[in-house]
Amino acid sequence: MFRSVVACLPSRISYASVATRIPFSAIRNQSTTSPSTASSTSTEEPASLLSQITRSQLITIPPKDADLTALEKQDELIRKRRKLTKTIVEIKKFKPRSPGRRWFRAPIYIHLWKGAPYKPLTRAILSTGGRNNTGHITTRFRGGGHKRRARLIDFTRMESGNQEVLRIEYDPTRTSHIALLKNLETGKISYILASDGLRAGDIVGSYRSGIPKDLIEEMGGKIDPAILSARTNQKGNCLPLNMIPIGSIIHAVGITKNGPAKFCRSAGTYGRLMQKIPEKNKAIVKLQSGEHRYVSIDACATLGIVSNIDHQHAKWGKAGRARYRGFRPHVRGVAMNKCDHPHGGGRGKSKSNKLSMSPWGTLAKGYKTRRGKHNNPLKVKDRPRGKDKK
Repeated sequence: MFRSVVACLPSRISYASVATRIPFSAIRNQSTTSPSTASSTSTEEPASLLSQITRSQLITIPPKDADLTALEKQDELIRKRRKLTKTIVEIKKFKPRSPGRRWFRAPIYIHLWKGAPYKPLTRAILSTGGRNNTGHITTRFRGGGHKRRARLIDFTRMESGNQEVLRIEYDPTRTSHIALLKNLETGKISYILASDGLRAGDIVGSYRSGIPKDLIEEMGGKIDPAILSARTNQKGNCLPLNMIPIGSIIHAVGITKNGPAKFCRSAGTYGRLMQKIPEKNKAIVKLQSGEHRYVSIDACATLGIVSNIDHQHAKWGKAGRARYRGFRPHVRGVAMNKCDHPHGGGRGKSKSNKLSMSPWGTLAKGYKTRRGKHNNPLKVKDRPRGKDKK
């Protein structure tokens, strides 16, 4: 979906050693410029260094002087393109021999792995049927479904060094696709959320613990922000927010310095880095809902958009496919007995003159349930609601 406006070095770079790394605190005071200014700041020959391009790993990096209005227009363009993809994306259809076949829709992804998952990184899921440890139902209308194994996703990205994408897999327990990685130095295998456009054979890396020493040596012994930005700002790379250019599109955003990714993990979601506040050790990130939120400037995020952006165009086609996933029928309150719901009982299906409410008596229409605008100190700007929502 995105076309990059910058060039970057080849993704397949072999590092001799990453044991010695330069912490990000040593370069925090240096301004991170866009890779387009590399020719004016580098002492090497950036034009020759950045000649080879891997287009599958390039991401959109806004210019340094881009204002918030331009970024908002870019977000609006992204939303419009997503609406157009419904007519462009290849959708799997069947001959209408039954209603379930007639209405079934699913995007086709020819790059997905057809075999079994990497079993050491999976765990069996024990079905609870919506019950807690005491046996009481805490989530209604859950039960049954196909047996599945949970994939253990690495949301911390603590493993440093270059990692090769072995394959892109389907995950039955989440909406996004996942990528199986192999560390080129240690050989460790791990799963991460796949970025949109990531394919088998690509090279990604985690710069959470600092910059490799040999990367500093390639830049002539000193840190050039433009060359560093071109080398690190690629799809699937995990970076601290203080090393990501303002306006970049990110996902799998953490909250604290060493914490795992918490935000923007569903299919097709992304956030945007809006502002850095080094004196407060904070950064402002715009989430998918439109909410602006404080996070630690040392927290990490992954560049790009979460994969499977066409998930919104899929249709199950019949109620049976909901049962495959463990969802049971949602019974209306007026169809229940009086002891089961405030709308139940009586002669016929009518709730009488009662106000609409939940099974526990909470009013459903017009009743204010919010605790206030300032209940979350980490919230900078609320998400758009009502007329402000586009």
